[in-house]
Amino acid sequence: MTEVMTDRNRPLDVFVIAGEESGDQLGAHLMDALGQLAPGTTFRGVGGPRMTSRGLASRFPMTDIALFGITSIITHIPKILRRVRETVDALAAAPPDVLVLIDCPGFNRRVGRAIRKIRPDIPVVFYVSPSVWAWRPGRAAEMRPYVDHLLALLPFEPEIHARLGGPPTTYVGHPISERLHEIRPNAAEQARREADPPRVLVLPGSRKLEIKRLSPLFAGTLARVRNMVGPMDLVLPAVPHLRGLIESEIAGWPVKPRIVDTEEEKFEAFRTARAALACSGTVTLELAIARIPLVVAYRTGWLEAQIGRRIIITKTAVLANHILNERVVPEFLQEYGTVETVAPPLAAIIQDTPERRAQLEAFARLDAIMAFDGEDPSMRAARVVLDTAARRRADRPMTLAIAASE
Repeated sequence: MTEVMTDRNRPLDVFVIAGEESGDQLGAHLMDALGQLAPGTTFRGVGGPRMTSRGLASRFPMTDIALFGITSIITHIPKILRRVRETVDALAAAPPDVLVLIDCPGFNRRVGRAIRKIRPDIPVVFYVSPSVWAWRPGRAAEMRPYVDHLLALLPFEPEIHARLGGPPTTYVGHPISERLHEIRPNAAEQARREADPPRVLVLPGSRKLEIKRLSPLFAGTLARVRNMVGPMDLVLPAVPHLRGLIESEIAGWPVKPRIVDTEEEKFEAFRTARAALACSGTVTLELAIARIPLVVAYRTGWLEAQIGRRIIITKTAVLANHILNERVVPEFLQEYGTVETVAPPLAAIIQDTPERRAQLEAFARLDAIMAFDGEDPSMRAARVVLDTAARRRADRPMTLAIAASE
């Protein structure tokens, strides 16, 4: 165990900001790890239900800054800027020992820049690298003045930030490695993966706009695939606050999935699913690591699409494809995502075909590439947070003494 104490014998004060569901999960696990390494650590900032259950008193609802899409952001600019000012004022009035900004770059970038100007003594750790390898690579260098250390979830990101002039970056690992046992099957569950009717995951996204835009495509695709392969057991894992919206969307689908909205049900579905139809996003990597063959479809708004075509530099929107450096997962974006294009490859991976076997063989290589052994990512991240706090505060009157024991 590692203990962290101050020379004033007071708990470590951590200000942490998360703005989305995934950030809330990362923040909660980081809080757990910091609590183990630095007993008595106190937490302030912004977070969701998982972080508040660990003792964080969120300054305002996380949903205030959990915005997606250019149109949505433009509409809510006044609220976002007000929340930025409130957050910066709170940091300046009572400086923490370390500020941890978790993802949500639109909001956290503004907070980081502002607080570095008025309180440069506050050490800043940014958790989750922005996708500088996919679009706007200049963001790497832009982060360096206000980020003391960047925590990366993907193994190729430290090299990219070094090449682009970004902040010091450490690959701590992807958090999914902490729950491999929850998404990979035991022998009985593997048998269910291979049994009929095939269980197929339906994942139209975790944001309202994504779900609405993809609903017609998913509905038509699943109906077409049923005609091609026969009956299927369709399961749609949903976050609880979007269940009502999803129920409304699928009411008219000719083939309706069964909705589950607890983590236990989601993980059980992952362990027993044979294939998946998924929205682009982090869930595609979870599926690959769970060794579930998948097909990806994605649609965004017209304005976002026009901007994206001009600034996106990556050749794939699927993280597993990028990590493997191989286009193993079929992906259909914007107008290329139609029932006619998406249904055949989905039908293929549900059955015992070369396409299915190719995905499974590629996914088996991910463990070694992503170094799924050793310490948990949240614990590695916590150690970097503590080390950054200690080094940045070297010229302040209070110091950290970090002592490790077996």
